[in-house]
Amino acid sequence: MTNDTPKHALPGGPPRVRFAPSPTGFLHVGGGRTALFNWLFARRHGGRFILRIEDTDLERSTEASVRTILDGLEWLGLGWDEGPFFQARGIDGHRALAARLESEGKAYPCFCPVEELEARRRSAEAGGGAWKYDRVCLALAPGEVGRRRAAGMPAALRFKVPDGTTSWDDMVHGPTSFDNGVIEDVVLLRSDGSPTYNLSCVADDVAMTVSHVIRGEDHISNTPKQILIYRALGHEPPVFAHLPLILGPDKKRLSKRHGAVSVTEYRDRGILPEAMSNFLALLGWSPGDGREKMTRDEMVEAFSVGSINRKGAVFDEPKLEWLNSQYINDLPPQRLATLVRADLEQAGLMAADFAEGGARRDWFLKVLELLKARSRLLTDFARDARPFLSDEFEYRPDAVDKHLAGAKGGMEAVAERMRALRTALATVDPFDEAATEAALRALAEGRGEAAALYIHPLRVALVGMAVSPGVFAVLVLIGRERALARLDRLVAFIESQTR
Repeated sequence: MTNDTPKHALPGGPPRVRFAPSPTGFLHVGGGRTALFNWLFARRHGGRFILRIEDTDLERSTEASVRTILDGLEWLGLGWDEGPFFQARGIDGHRALAARLESEGKAYPCFCPVEELEARRRSAEAGGGAWKYDRVCLALAPGEVGRRRAAGMPAALRFKVPDGTTSWDDMVHGPTSFDNGVIEDVVLLRSDGSPTYNLSCVADDVAMTVSHVIRGEDHISNTPKQILIYRALGHEPPVFAHLPLILGPDKKRLSKRHGAVSVTEYRDRGILPEAMSNFLALLGWSPGDGREKMTRDEMVEAFSVGSINRKGAVFDEPKLEWLNSQYINDLPPQRLATLVRADLEQAGLMAADFAEGGARRDWFLKVLELLKARSRLLTDFARDARPFLSDEFEYRPDAVDKHLAGAKGGMEAVAERMRALRTALATVDPFDEAATEAALRALAEGRGEAAALYIHPLRVALVGMAVSPGVFAVLVLIGRERALARLDRLVAFIESQTR
């Protein structure tokens, strides 16, 4: 299709879309993207976003999974307009539709045991051929059907697939057709009377007047079956859009072997919901103008199902972290403080006077502001803030090797430089970035040495790392007395290593 103008199952009505996860696990990133695309489409066209929990698999569906899915949607900010509806509560209605199809001669009972069908399927596949149900039970005389039912023989109910071709104009893939001859007669009810996915899905979409079905392309083989059931029930099918798969870096379908695939797991890793939804939107879609970072309103305004790529989209985790860093850098310090507080508390770094109204609140916010430009994840703050919020931190081995042991003249020369720098910084007034930098550079120049020979060990003394925000900003934020104590500590460390 060339545009995204909604077609309507209901004449003149706004589009109605649904997200219908199965509560047998977490909300994975593929489900999160499907929900997001449905939500964006509904918001773009003034429609309704419906949440339906497809919990008819009673053995595998759990309350914990339902809660995880709802938590994931809420975290992503995908509020639903209707629901959540639980599919299992409509089973009686699904059975009634199946009975109607049988009464109209569009479905028939199948008494073949599941084990026998599987054995015949395996035998055909072993011989290199495909197999589909051969309609043995369709040939049974009405009297024989009645006799078997009276005898209590278990029977599934199959939809009789008509001859011909089933076609639809997919909003992503364009005109799509299936030869009905390759479609097996669809099981509507299992032998225990429970409805199958294809029947329940159609029944609920009809009941909820769903106009557009936007889902993953792994469902594309179900679509002709469902279209046939819609038409057998006398309903016009909705418009379908099948989204490309999300792939791992190896170009295979994203799965647990690629790492985290749960939306809430990325939340726990320190990804912001704004960044995650922005990133998910770009998996197979773009606004067409090169933009990557977009607000939710900008995504709604630009979104078009017709612009979705047909090819699979690679889940690029480094790009997600880069995008997250852009959102972190835009955060106001008060919100950032709220977001990182739990991690800081767990690390033992959240002092009482850092809280709202605390004596060192303003200083604490300055620390977060300084660190955020280099942070890719919210969890980075508990690691990088330690040297600011506590005097207990280690010197990282890479920093020691590069800027102490590997420095010009060795560690003894570094210790001597740091003693001289301590003396220079002790009398700097005012103790601000310009004055401290001028003092360091004057010291280095007076000794005929490069300023870097002082800057890098100073950074190690202050934060224990080889890289950090600007060293003079760090120096001033830590403060004169703590900085001088840290220079003393570094000199003592060097002396302990060189005895």
